[in-house]
Amino acid sequence: MEKPHTTTIQVGGHACRVWRKGEGQKLGFIAGFGGLPKWTPFLDELAQHHEVVVPSLPGFPGGPPHRELDSHLDWLLATRDILEGAGLAEQHLVASSVGAALLADVAAVWPTSVRRLVLMAPFGLFDAAEPTADPWARRADALPALLCQSPEHFVELRKPPADELDPISWHLEQTRAVEASARFLFPLGDTRLAKRLPRIVAPTLLLWGECDRVLPPRYARRFSQLLGAATEVQVIPNAGHLLELDAPQAAARAVENWLK
Repeated sequence: MEKPHTTTIQVGGHACRVWRKGEGQKLGFIAGFGGLPKWTPFLDELAQHHEVVVPSLPGFPGGPPHRELDSHLDWLLATRDILEGAGLAEQHLVASSVGAALLADVAAVWPTSVRRLVLMAPFGLFDAAEPTADPWARRADALPALLCQSPEHFVELRKPPADELDPISWHLEQTRAVEASARFLFPLGDTRLAKRLPRIVAPTLLLWGECDRVLPPRYARRFSQLLGAATEVQVIPNAGHLLELDAPQAAARAVENWLK
């Protein structure tokens, strides 16, 4: 797999990694739980038709450690700054899981900042009658089976590449990413997003894994009912919470069809 081009942008005095690959209309992607320690087949699928731009949030792989982002507002402003710094203002945007929770809020608070939106199993809502699972309270060895229908996909994502000279730092970066998302989503991922979803005007595709063990697929209906924009819901068979890892081709095909 050909590696993406890597640059950095300065956000709040920190250097954050930005990956770019492909040609055509820009398409931004914000990663899900655990971030992106490496480029994935899903992104390669999208890069066949787009210039895929993948900025990293502080605390996630490709972003520096930090102590500044504590409140939900801090994270929201940082996400907005990162999107602008990566040249993704008013572009098509895709996000997964914890990243989708932040991107949904960006689209709600700055409605004209997104052209078309794809949210893949976003956090942000909570239903006591059908509670979400709490990945932050799980042991690290339990996460692959919780997050993916095929656990080996998550294991492969977090495996150090052959040219990684410091595997200890590599694994510390993964642990830091879990802590980073916990800063704005722990314990149950409820950011009171329900109050803000009606503000979204960008046409929105909701993608969900049929076998999501973290956020039951019924949450897609709740999001759809609350969104103020034109909305479509698609459920991807044989995929878990991180559906882009379990079904990269099917997920990319759904995104491409939505953007046409």
